[in-house]
Amino acid sequence: MIKQITVAAATLFLCMGLAQAADAKPTAQQNKMGECNKEAGDKKGDERKAFMKTCLSAKKATQQDKMKACNKDAGEKKLKGAERKEFMSGCLKG
Repeated sequence: MIKQITVAAATLFLCMGLAQAADAKPTAQQNKMGECNKEAGDKKGDERKAFMKTCLSAKKATQQDKMKACNKDAGEKKLKGAERKEFMSGCLKG
């Protein structure tokens, strides 16, 4: 009888843990893994392994980093006025 109660209690705790895990939101790393998986597409073997390693270790550019890079490009192209504004808009979105 005690054995049955112990097994029932263990099963209950296990089910509660699984229910909580199912409700949890994916972590940032899990989201990144999903995105890299989609980008990997049909790659197989060593090619996929190398791609995933690169993709998962890549840092996403911050808005400030994008702004610096776009400003530098606009300066090198010597853009001014509306032309610069249009370029910066497209650059920051991409």
